Amino acid sequence: MIRSLLPLFAIASVVVSLDQWTKHWATAHLAYHPAVQVIGEFLQLTYTRNSGVAFGLGAGTGFPYYLFSIAAALMIVLMFLRGQVHGAGRKLALALILGGALGNLIDRLKTGEVVDFIQILWGRFPVFNVADTAVSVGVALFAWTWTRREYTEMGKMPGTATHDPDASSVGAGGEPGRAARPLPGDGTDGSLS
Repeated sequence: MIRSLLPLFAIASVVVSLDQWTKHWATAHLAYHPAVQVIGEFLQLTYTRNSGVAFGLGAGTGFPYYLFSIAAALMIVLMFLRGQVHGAGRKLALALILGGALGNLIDRLKTGEVVDFIQILWGRFPVFNVADTAVSVGVALFAWTWTRREYTEMGKMPGTATHDPDASSVGAGGEPGRAARPLPGDGTDGSLS
């Protein structure tokens, strides 16, 4: 049981470490400085602080958003402890979500705000951070693996046929193993309606 938590915490720790290191770097090098162009007119680094949830949603409301991070972290750990998470894709997805939730939780507990610094200059995309990215990728991966659940649990992929040898050998009266016999009559008894 505890061994199942080791990969979860290992991946989440990598996400938290990367998130906290990049936020520290952004605070030291981007705060009170103009935005830094990274990829032309597509991506820039710009320092901002966010009191809302991911991507600035709900900023300025004063709601204790750290409760969402705590609830998500507890739920994920509980799911792993109960053995409810199956498949490498789902385990990776939940580890990314856990790491992202904990990364932003650390900021919220320290200052009440989250450091954001990555901005995509396409459309009206909000400024975000590594933790937000991990959560978004984790949610997308979890959704993708969830839609494949019924097929992986049945041991087949969409569009493949399975052959049940017992299904074709069901005979008269639904008895397995007996050959099917023709129905009574010679077929000239008229319509079945």
